[in-house]
Amino acid sequence: MRTDDFDFDLPRALIAQHPARPRDAARLLEVGEGLADRAFRDLPGLLGAGDILVFNDTRVIPSRLAGRRGAGKVEVTLHKAEGPGRWRAFARPAKKLKPGDRIDFPGGLSAEVAEKAEGGEVGLAFDREGPDLMAALEAEGAMPLPPYIRRQAGPDRRDRDDYQTVFARRDGAVAAPTAGLHFTEAVLAALEARGVRRIAVTLHVGAGTFLPVKTEAVEEHRMHAEAGLLTAAAAEAIEAARAKGGRVVAVGSTSLRLLESGADPDGRLRPFEGETDIFILPGYRFKVVDLLLTNFHLPRSTLFMLVSAFAGTERMKAAYRHAIESGYRFYSYGDACLLHRKDAP
Repeated sequence: MRTDDFDFDLPRALIAQHPARPRDAARLLEVGEGLADRAFRDLPGLLGAGDILVFNDTRVIPSRLAGRRGAGKVEVTLHKAEGPGRWRAFARPAKKLKPGDRIDFPGGLSAEVAEKAEGGEVGLAFDREGPDLMAALEAEGAMPLPPYIRRQAGPDRRDRDDYQTVFARRDGAVAAPTAGLHFTEAVLAALEARGVRRIAVTLHVGAGTFLPVKTEAVEEHRMHAEAGLLTAAAAEAIEAARAKGGRVVAVGSTSLRLLESGADPDGRLRPFEGETDIFILPGYRFKVVDLLLTNFHLPRSTLFMLVSAFAGTERMKAAYRHAIESGYRFYSYGDACLLHRKDAP
C-alpha cells in the first residue's frame, strides 16, 4: 500500500484550536452502512445494556520545557520515559546540542544530554527522578499540544484541564487519548443508566502516535513503541461482556491498539503489560473491538490508516469528505466519530 492512498486535503480553518465547551457539545458522526450526524451527547442512546466501554486512563504530563544551554534557548518535549530520571525528547534547536551538554530549566531543574539521535531527538538524564521529577514538570512544564494547534502564545493554563480526560489517573502520556476528551459526568451517568459498563486500560500515548508517515510504502514505516497495561481483571470483565453478547466499544485508537495487542490468535483477550508497536493497516483482522469512538485524524497518518482498516478505506474517505463539507472540527480538540467495524455482524 502507498502512503498517498491515505492522503486528503483539509481546510486549515477546520483544525480546532480549542475544544468545544462544554466538552459534550462536540459533534459526533456515526459511520456505518451510512452516515448520521449527531451530537456527542447522543452517544448513550447509540449503545445498549451489556455493551462495555473501554477507556484509557493515562494522564498527560506537562512535558514541554523551555530551558537554556549556556546563553542559548532550548525547548524540549519529552515523549518517552526510558528509566529513572531518563527521557527521550525532541529538542529545538537540536543542531548544536551534543552529549555531555547541560540544559537548565526554571525552578532549578537540569538535565544532561546523554545521547543525540536523528530528527532532533535526544536522550536526557535529569538531576532528579520519580515524584521529584514529576513535581518539577507539574510546576515548570507546559502541556505538549500537537504542532497543528498553533497559537502565538502557545499552551495556556486552561489547557491543563482541556487536554486531560475525565478518566486520567496514571501519569505517563505526552499526548492525550483525544477521544476521551468529550466525556462529561453527565454523559457517563447516562451511559450507566443505559446499562453500559466501563473499564479502564492504560496506554501511555507517545508523540509518535500522531506523526505522519513519510515512507512511500506504508509497510516501511516504523511505529514508536508505547507502554501499556491491560490487567487480568480488565481482560476478564471484557471477556465476560463479550460472552453475554455485549459489544466492545474502544474509546480511542489507543484503547483499541492495546486491546488488539492483548488478544491471542483465537481472539481471546489476555492480560498484557509491556510495550506495543502494533501497526494496524487495511487487511488486519480485528479480534476484540466492535465499535470505535475516535476523533478525525491527520492525512497520511497511522491513525487514519487504522480507522480505514476498521471501518473500510472507501467508507472512511466518504465520511471525511462529508465531515469537511459539513464543517466538522478536526484533530485533538475537534469533533468525534463512532465507527462500526466493517465486518461486524
